[in-house]
Amino acid sequence: MKIMLIDDSKTMRNIQRSVLAQLGHTTIEEACDGQDALSKVGAFQPELILVDWNMPNMNGLEFVKAFRQSNKTTPLIMVTTESEKARVIEAIKAGVNNYVIKPFTPDLLSQRINETLSRLAKAA
Repeated sequence: MKIMLIDDSKTMRNIQRSVLAQLGHTTIEEACDGQDALSKVGAFQPELILVDWNMPNMNGLEFVKAFRQSNKTTPLIMVTTESEKARVIEAIKAGVNNYVIKPFTPDLLSQRINETLSRLAKAA
């Protein structure tokens, strides 16, 4: 499965990449912010996107809104420190399929990815 990681923190992308590798996912593209992601997403055609909220240039919520204008189906998981209920609701309304609050355990990230993918498989 092709997965895109969007986070301004290289360390966080490395942690996510490591968790994904443990789950057997190795086809991964990284982006350092929403603008960078939008420039890569067309060519890469990810099947899952993990996106941070707080980033320079274009934040995660802005990316989700821009991406959802042309792609309604690719699963998006917001991985962020934003834990306020209003923020979670705002992200879901913008089009994210699931939400993971940092810091997270590898098990939790794995669980959210599996939940998201199985929900979408049932809906298809």
